[in-house]
Amino acid sequence: MFKKKMKPYETCRVYLLKLLTNLKFKIMKKLMILVSAVALSTTMFAQDQVSRGKILIEANTGNAMIGSTNFGFAKQDEITAFSLGLDGGYCIMDNLALKAGFGFSSSKIGDADAFTAITYRLGAKYYAISKIPVTLDVTGASTEAEEDPMWLGIGAGYAFFLGDNVSIEPGLRYNMSLNSDYSEDAVIQFNVGFALHF
Repeated sequence: MFKKKMKPYETCRVYLLKLLTNLKFKIMKKLMILVSAVALSTTMFAQDQVSRGKILIEANTGNAMIGSTNFGFAKQDEITAFSLGLDGGYCIMDNLALKAGFGFSSSKIGDADAFTAITYRLGAKYYAISKIPVTLDVTGASTEAEEDPMWLGIGAGYAFFLGDNVSIEPGLRYNMSLNSDYSEDAVIQFNVGFALHF
């Protein structure tokens, strides 16, 4: 049997498809090697940085929820709000740290006087397999209002260790109100945490 002779543009198309397939395979192979190397290095850093006796200093970004010790800024129409805060922790055993945090937040509507709050957090943080931080804590605020917020929060994320002393920890957090007179709602946050390990 004779093979059908391909036209020049068909030959070119087949050649390009083979080239793209080989190129895609090479890129995927290099990407897998890179991901494996990053995962291995973060695990190696993590095992030492969350061991007993280590100190954590953390800053988090988050939403404008009153009673959160994070860094945030929001502006919508005439409403302007910002918050500043830091958390600290001490590893009482490998992968487990007790934490406390303090912060300040303020919001303003137009030319009205600013509403301010002193915020706090008390809780614990556990690093499952040395790189998946799981938190359980109580956050709240002292405000000028009749009722102050208080939340029970649980969160989880992933710790990317960038070296001996720094990690970036994106994660999700669920907050349940402990003061129904202030709010009966639950709040879900996406946070990006930055931690220093000493």
